Amino acid sequence: MPSEHAPRFDAIVVGGSYAGMSAALQLARARRRLLVIDAGQRRNRFAAASHGFLGQDGRAPGEIAADARRQLLQYPNVEWIDGLALEARARGDGFAVTTEAARFDAARLLLATGVVDELPPVEGLAERWGRSVFHCPYCHGYELDNGRIGVLATGPLALHQAMMLPHWGQVTLFTDGRLEPDAAQAAALQARGVRIEPARVLRIADTATVVLADGRHAVLDGLFTATRLRMASPLAAQLGCAFDEGPMGPFVRTGPTRETTVPGVFACGDAARAAGNVALAVGDGALAGAGVHQSILFR
Repeated sequence: MPSEHAPRFDAIVVGGSYAGMSAALQLARARRRLLVIDAGQRRNRFAAASHGFLGQDGRAPGEIAADARRQLLQYPNVEWIDGLALEARARGDGFAVTTEAARFDAARLLLATGVVDELPPVEGLAERWGRSVFHCPYCHGYELDNGRIGVLATGPLALHQAMMLPHWGQVTLFTDGRLEPDAAQAAALQARGVRIEPARVLRIADTATVVLADGRHAVLDGLFTATRLRMASPLAAQLGCAFDEGPMGPFVRTGPTRETTVPGVFACGDAARAAGNVALAVGDGALAGAGVHQSILFR
């Protein structure tokens, strides 16, 4: 059972991926006592390489995160717990966060808890996620080398993806019974050189070959699809934070300093953005960390 004698921190950061560590670094350098609680579930842990982050382009995501953690823990005012934050609630003039082992109190709470990609239920897709099946062309499109690219429709966002991707290769849009472009949309896709394939998709094979219900095989170098996003943690909902609805799912509503609708609770990274990548997460975390510090100073 968690102890009733909880240590007190200036801030607790829940989530130790890129956004959370970036926020924690700002607070560490402000000489605040802080705790990072991390469950080790980085969203991009399935990818072999991370791209588009200045100075780190092409490195393995785990290496980037490990280097960041080592640098952060050089600050003696930072503590780190590997574990899952189960509950968060207001307590006195601050907040209490409970893990399986203990309860921790802080004046401020920063949620960098991330999101989970809900993948289309197509056989063979999950095993290739982050390797040859992707969601972000800026992160993974260049390496396809102007090759054969597919877009697997999960809804209207597939039209946006299909219109973008011809800058990265020859594109086929697999509507899979989930999308039917109207005449204007079909004309726009045709003008971009996008081929529309209406047959149902059975499975993904080889590198990214789309096996169709009529027996045909569309051999591809890479496949893109828009996932549905859900919160990786219930903490924001437990605390009563408001959410906004983005094109891929809900995200925590925040203001300019990344404070949520619950005073003293901040959020950053993918949990608080309609879309994101590593570079955006790091910038978002830096802004949130400074916001937490400013709120401690001036409130």
